Amino acid sequence: MSGLETVAGDARSGPHVLVDDVDAPEPAADDRHHLERVLRLCSGDPLTVGDGAGRWRPCRFGDRVEPAGDVVSVATPSPALAVGFAVLKGGRSETIVQKLTELGVDRIVPFTAERSVVRWDEVKTARLVERWRRVAREALMQCRRLWLPQVEPVRAFGDLDLGLAAMAVSEGRTLEAGENFVLVGPEGGWVEDELAAVDRHVCLGPHIMRAETAAIAAAAVLGALRSGHLPAAGDVTGGVSGD
Repeated sequence: MSGLETVAGDARSGPHVLVDDVDAPEPAADDRHHLERVLRLCSGDPLTVGDGAGRWRPCRFGDRVEPAGDVVSVATPSPALAVGFAVLKGGRSETIVQKLTELGVDRIVPFTAERSVVRWDEVKTARLVERWRRVAREALMQCRRLWLPQVEPVRAFGDLDLGLAAMAVSEGRTLEAGENFVLVGPEGGWVEDELAAVDRHVCLGPHIMRAETAAIAAAAVLGALRSGHLPAAGDVTGGVSGD
């Protein structure tokens, strides 16, 4: 993740917490409990607060959180990064959301594919999306991001906007500059109709990865390309290997 999107400077000495308004910062009850009972913050200890939309400021903890510096505004990361993943059984989808947040993904796009094992009803799906959004919020505070990623509702693969998407496959080319949306399929792989729906086929590495590993790898590659830590295809020899 680019350093431009993180809390900077000496303010990193304390925890980071989301608030509704950085001009009048007040942590939610659950967050205050975590600060007091888990992190053991005492009155006067430093922390930073952010609104999840690019604004943050240093503060001091206490019965009331007191501002200790000016509000800083940070521009939205550019280009926006997106990873779509076929939802997985168990807690693996939750892990994907957590790690994609830590890696700086801006849009998290869960979907169901033809070979998806998971088939949820509408009510359970809505509950899980809300859970994933809480996971993203917690991960943001842990990694000190300033922009909260958008966790989209679960949709069928055929309902996704595939115009700018690249599809992760075992035999594909290296990601190119301008490709900022990667789709990762289910454990059973893509079916022919899904493969035909996306023109861009890319490879994330030389080995066959588990579905959750591939989603995390996609986020890591996208983030490294955006921050300049990994050259785009054609810039220099190297990068992500295609088969």
